[in-house]
Amino acid sequence: MRELNVSQITETVKEMCIEANHVLSPDMKAALLKAKENEESALGKEILTKLEENLAIAKEDMIPICQDTGMAVFFVEVGQDVHLVGGNLEDAINEGVHNGYVDGFLRKSVVSDPIERVNTKDNTPAVIHYSIVPGDKVKLTIAPKGFGSENMSRVFMLKPAEGIEGVKNAILTAVKDAGPNACPPMVVGVGIGGTFEKCALLSKKALTRPVGEHSEIPYVKELEEEMLAKINETGIGPAGLGGRTTALAVNILTYPTHIAGLPVAVNICCHVNRHVVREV
Repeated sequence: MRELNVSQITETVKEMCIEANHVLSPDMKAALLKAKENEESALGKEILTKLEENLAIAKEDMIPICQDTGMAVFFVEVGQDVHLVGGNLEDAINEGVHNGYVDGFLRKSVVSDPIERVNTKDNTPAVIHYSIVPGDKVKLTIAPKGFGSENMSRVFMLKPAEGIEGVKNAILTAVKDAGPNACPPMVVGVGIGGTFEKCALLSKKALTRPVGEHSEIPYVKELEEEMLAKINETGIGPAGLGGRTTALAVNILTYPTHIAGLPVAVNICCHVNRHVVREV
């Protein structure tokens, strides 16, 4: 049994919060460069060039990529052969978020109650999703989520008879309704199956998969490619001002579901789609 002091997790989380909000992940950078090369609209190409310049300045001068530094969302895979010592895991993660957002001078966007709206002043608490996995490591994935795009996300409780065409329509409906509000070019995370809450969780997790990687399930891979093509045919374009680059990727995750249902969630993310993965 490997022993791990949670103070290591706190320090790692702090670093992840700062990195995710200042440095674009390699997969997103490559996707934006490719989009700029392929964009046919002059205005669209100009906007993508400006986004590229903004990202370079953010990295060089350690300025946040976006003023909305998001609500910290974590996917935490805890190895069943690791013994955590020195404190509570959830407290350790939230302490790391506190340190990252306060010491990193990142915008504090979290309120302690959804109705009373009092700011917590340190961006805690984080939203944390846990899973127990084989091994003796703890894998942390952070995906800070800004609410310009989060507010555009949807859950559709379809009837099984609507089938894959219903799924396609749900995805396109969510993207078209979002329009420019999700800061395109966007990444579209889709969860299909499970229950009301499971499909939403799948769609969020799908956003953390590197852009350019596809599902190993043949029909899902085909659906990802088809939906990306159809979304880019909408003409919404970069910043919603027209062009062929409305989305950089469509990432889909599926899960078994009930015979009476076909839940579909669409979680849209803006052009930075922040995510960092670390293992301790």
